[in-house]
Amino acid sequence: MLKITSVNAVVIGFRLVISVFVQRILALTIGEAGIAKVGQLRNLVEILKSVSTLGTFNGIIKYVSEFKDSREELDRVFSTTYVFGVIGSVITSTVLIFVSNSLAIKLFGSEEMSDVVVILAVLMPVLVLIRFFNGIINGLSEYKKYAKIDLITYVMSTLLLLLFLKFYSLKGVLLAIILTPVIQLGVIGSIFGAGLRRIVKVNSVRFKIPYYKQLLGFALMSFVSTVLINYIEIDIRTSITNQISEKEAGYWTAIGFISKNYMVFSSGVFTLYVIPRFAKIYDGSRFKKEVVYIYKTLLPIFGLGMLLVYIFRETVITIVYPNFTGMEPLFKWQLLGDFIRLATLVVSHQFLAKKMTKSFIVTELISLGLFYFLSKSLVLVYGAEGVVMAHFYRYIVYFGVVVFAVWRYYKINMNSFYNG
Repeated sequence: MLKITSVNAVVIGFRLVISVFVQRILALTIGEAGIAKVGQLRNLVEILKSVSTLGTFNGIIKYVSEFKDSREELDRVFSTTYVFGVIGSVITSTVLIFVSNSLAIKLFGSEEMSDVVVILAVLMPVLVLIRFFNGIINGLSEYKKYAKIDLITYVMSTLLLLLFLKFYSLKGVLLAIILTPVIQLGVIGSIFGAGLRRIVKVNSVRFKIPYYKQLLGFALMSFVSTVLINYIEIDIRTSITNQISEKEAGYWTAIGFISKNYMVFSSGVFTLYVIPRFAKIYDGSRFKKEVVYIYKTLLPIFGLGMLLVYIFRETVITIVYPNFTGMEPLFKWQLLGDFIRLATLVVSHQFLAKKMTKSFIVTELISLGLFYFLSKSLVLVYGAEGVVMAHFYRYIVYFGVVVFAVWRYYKINMNSFYNG
């Protein structure tokens, strides 16, 4: 894990520097309203990543990790994901094209952006391939190559974004975001093409779904964790815009971008280390030791980093988001919520590793329900600050629910073991 941490630390360092530079330019050129619209598009893309693959990403990670030495099982898994990808991308592309005008108005407030939605629809097969290949790379724990792919893609997509911003303003930024998967596909092919050809035998892939039952569980989990949360964020951002102002929506989106920049490190560790590791642990005491080890390794680093961000929050705003002074009150609640969220995510990844579909869905629905209804209530009183307050309160409850669910899982399984 320390090797993974060091490699990802280098990547996240470069990403942070580049991201600060890009966000500053965006803040100065497209303002709070533009930042809010960028947030809407990013949420839409995340929804489409899940829907177009029918939520099989974490399933690919799990089964590639388990069956990397079994050619027959891998072929069965890849055949199923291939069928899911074809079905998901065709349906998603068709729907997007038909609703492009109304979706553009809902997300961006103008039909002028409908061609952005249409281009995104055309690129659905690329999104599917990216998710499929990333799942394989993560399942094989090829963390060095994953970090290299991630960094090169980020640099190239940033250059494209700046170029399009110069010539096409906000619309150019949106176009650059949806063209990023094309860049990533090219980078993956250049760096890991041979590895993919070795593990994915195209001639052995059939239009069959032998693993559909196993992968449907992951599809349900992905729907709850990815589709619902991103839809809720779109809805909340729209509510802030309509009930308060687009400026406030921009502030909340900006604090979310800052959060995602430092949380991206943890997501890399989870997909490359935690899920494959937890998938091989069947004993409660070993699981507890692993969680304690991750907490001792990861949480102090993040806690210190978050404390520094809070102390120097005014400097962060000046550097990253000039003139976004209205977002200063959001830092406290966002950082507290993110710290508890990180502690919770470590434990909750057991749901994915062990395909605890029911536990995952129930706990996520509780979390999302709390966030949605608290946000809707608090935003009327506190504005955008109410949403980050809801973020904090939600994760306090969610942490307790997740710990209880995992404890119950091991208690039931150990009792079954001892009772024969």
